[in-house]
Amino acid sequence: MRRRRLKDGVERLLAHRDWLVEAPEQLSGQWDKLTGGKRIHLEIGMGKGQFITTLAEENPDVFYLGLEIKEEVLLRGVEKAIEKELDNVRFLWKNAEHLDQYFAKEEVERIYLNFSDPWPKSRTAKRRLTHQRFLNKYRKILVKEGEIHVKTDNEKLFEFSLNALSDEGYRLKNITFDYHNSGLSVPATTEYEDKFSRSGLRIYRLEAIKRD
Repeated sequence: MRRRRLKDGVERLLAHRDWLVEAPEQLSGQWDKLTGGKRIHLEIGMGKGQFITTLAEENPDVFYLGLEIKEEVLLRGVEKAIEKELDNVRFLWKNAEHLDQYFAKEEVERIYLNFSDPWPKSRTAKRRLTHQRFLNKYRKILVKEGEIHVKTDNEKLFEFSLNALSDEGYRLKNITFDYHNSGLSVPATTEYEDKFSRSGLRIYRLEAIKRD
């Protein structure tokens, strides 16, 4: 799908600087200054923010961080948080490539990867957010027995993720090839998820637990 850019997207986003963590590397090892000691849950590639703002609204004891590189969709997430007057969510207008610079060892309790770009060609496999090089970054920043939750509509990406996580020693649980008909709890959905589910497409989901 072609990306539609907003002419004034950057300006509108920067008008809400209080909601952005502009220099996360300066908080590495010191996130308590922002979170007040709350557990950190991080969504990578948060899109328009429906998922993360829903969770933040329902779980005030958790601090949520949404990372997104596309300013026009990040803006929508910020606007949702403002509308809901949330005080336990902030946003990183950053690239996941540098994730291990933003957090010190064992600072994040949970990572969400929702409908990530599948990068289907073999030559772009290293850009998949469940590729080994990203899983190694996650391992560093996740707490002991920290979790990675993956949701996707792409069967091949899901199979790739299952194998990659298993190969890297993560313990897998709650694996489903049809999430919305699995009987598992669905606490929050993304905009893509709602669209796919209405169209009758299957949603694949898993949880992976960090093991030492």
